[in-house]
Amino acid sequence: MGQVAMPSVGRRLAASVLCVLAGVSVVTVAPAGAGSAPAARSPRQAAATPVVWLCRPGAADDPCTSSLATTVVEASGATSVATASDDPSSRFDCFYVYPTVSRQKTINASLKVQKAEIAVAMAQASRFSTVCRVWAPVYRQVTVAGLAASPGLAVSSAADETAYQSVRSAFEDYLANDNDGRPVVLIGHSQGAAMLILLLEREVEHDAALRRRLVLAVIAGGNVEVKTGSATGGSFSDIPVCSRAGQAGCVIAYSSFPGTPPAGSLFGRPGQGVSLQSTQTGRRGLQVACVNPASVGGGPADLDPYFPSEGAVPTPWVEFPGLYTARCERRDGASWLDVAKATGSSDHRPVVTETQGPDWGYHGADVNLALGNLVDDVAAAEATWSRGSAAAGT
Repeated sequence: MGQVAMPSVGRRLAASVLCVLAGVSVVTVAPAGAGSAPAARSPRQAAATPVVWLCRPGAADDPCTSSLATTVVEASGATSVATASDDPSSRFDCFYVYPTVSRQKTINASLKVQKAEIAVAMAQASRFSTVCRVWAPVYRQVTVAGLAASPGLAVSSAADETAYQSVRSAFEDYLANDNDGRPVVLIGHSQGAAMLILLLEREVEHDAALRRRLVLAVIAGGNVEVKTGSATGGSFSDIPVCSRAGQAGCVIAYSSFPGTPPAGSLFGRPGQGVSLQSTQTGRRGLQVACVNPASVGGGPADLDPYFPSEGAVPTPWVEFPGLYTARCERRDGASWLDVAKATGSSDHRPVVTETQGPDWGYHGADVNLALGNLVDDVAAAEATWSRGSAAAGT
């Protein structure tokens, strides 16, 4: 354990955190009223075109199995190094869909793997490799350029559907060729979260065999919606949001803000913003779900944030235990994960800010603010799923 000069390290870490978040914080938003009818269900089969995998167990240079060595920075400035490693023998799979990062110039991205996709997979998905084998397809997401070319962020429903069908095709190929009946955790953020909402609604919820293999869905910054005061309805008819620690077969969903999301916010309010990308246009009788990843059963709790260090410390990761506390709040038609600094002015560790403005809140940091908690949530759901599977004799 060592001691660091916190103001200097804090500045370097703050710069690195902002650099990382700048690459993962964009979300595509469809115009009001946009949407597309659910695609017709078809027998499960391999994709008609080859699937390109960003992360795949056993692949060389897999960003989802990169080094997890971490510098732990305490409020006092004391540091230590923690290690962790992926578990290639895990009996569980994770299927990860990344947020909007593509810098290609077309509206929809091609299936080419580029630096932005690699970086975000390392930043958001690689730590899950300690509790599951991570699969992540490259998909034809709406690009950053697609947003810039669309006045008022009016991305066409056709572009959104192209992105979804690309994810669906990869998921169907994975089930047909690679899954072999294994239990699955779904993980997505922002545009990736919107794609998973559609996938759960169209492909998983009404497939009894596949539904039984759903261990957990982590859907951050995507506006999972439920009937007001209920755990279901809205986005899904039967798949509930999680309400207790270790619950399996449910959804952890949230968007992080430092206070009430503004009326025009892209997250935390039903029927607007990112909701439209998963064709959710209704507002009456609905609320956006919030499940605190640090306290699934409810109430405030400390977040366990991990961020890529970008060279600010000797390890590829930095952890800030006890820096933030969070609790789910609901007010003025909005629901959100309220994130606040938990320590005083003597703590010089870097904190996140609303770099994209109040309508976005802490969107770019949704996953990393709670990454340690989310990995623990997946592990707890896997343990519950395993006990349930054993009790059922499967």
